Amino acid sequence: MKKQLLLYLFIVSLLFNVFTYMYFSKKEAATQKKYEALDVKYKDSIQVFGNKLLDADYFSLEKNDRAQNYLADYDVTKLSTAISEALLEFNSDPQGNKYTDQPMMGEQKFIINKIKIINHRWIVADYSNGTLWGEVLIKYFVESDTKFTFETMDSYLYSSQFN
Repeated sequence: MKKQLLLYLFIVSLLFNVFTYMYFSKKEAATQKKYEALDVKYKDSIQVFGNKLLDADYFSLEKNDRAQNYLADYDVTKLSTAISEALLEFNSDPQGNKYTDQPMMGEQKFIINKIKIINHRWIVADYSNGTLWGEVLIKYFVESDTKFTFETMDSYLYSSQFN
């Protein structure tokens, strides 16, 4: 009787171990498959966002080969920084930045907040006086590494109802 009991216990423990092994091996395979699917999904989403970033940077001096060829004598990265700094220096004028093409309204002057250098000739900038906001298209000319000429092409001031 004792031998039969030990035999039954051995068979039950063997079955228990086989079922446990099968459960955990299938669980591991299912988990691995799930993570592989997520990995593919995340790689696809990274690719999509990378493509969107490339599309957004299509109109930028750093990504425009033709504009870089035009400015071949200059380091484009340093030139972009120098152009931005030169344009933002006009913000310190007591009457506001003259390239916003907006006169001072009351005590608040218009200053340029954000700049996007599109290519070797144009800049798009966002400006405000704290209550009103607008955008301006500026034409620029590179005369040297530190000397630039700016010309306002067009400016648009949004009405205050949209603020």
